[in-house]
Amino acid sequence: VQLQASGGGSVQAGGSLRLSCVASGLTSSSISVAWFRQAAGKEREFVADIWRGSRTGYADSVKGRFTISRDNAKRTVFLQMNGLRPEDTAVYYCAAGTGLILSSRRDDRQYAYWGQGTLVTVSS
Repeated sequence: VQLQASGGGSVQAGGSLRLSCVASGLTSSSISVAWFRQAAGKEREFVADIWRGSRTGYADSVKGRFTISRDNAKRTVFLQMNGLRPEDTAVYYCAAGTGLILSSRRDDRQYAYWGQGTLVTVSS
């Protein structure tokens, strides 16, 4: 199983980016996929996830600005990020897992597979 994250870059505050996470070796649409991020000097934190096919969840800090979606045919999960803020600056990771305890979906220890990370930089 491999996850390949891409789409990061540098934007000004208020701008948009779309991250992609391509999964190889995962064929089930029931796989849970999440985005986490880690800013310099901070712990990794949950951003958004998609589970049970199409159910989604978001961190309060990104709700209303970020949208997670999946294209099963392309085995890709997207994170559309609008209204970016300097505090969104971080390395973004996609992660995948099966058999997650749903009440603990935001715990990164539940995810067995991780992409390499893609850097998002938002300037003010």
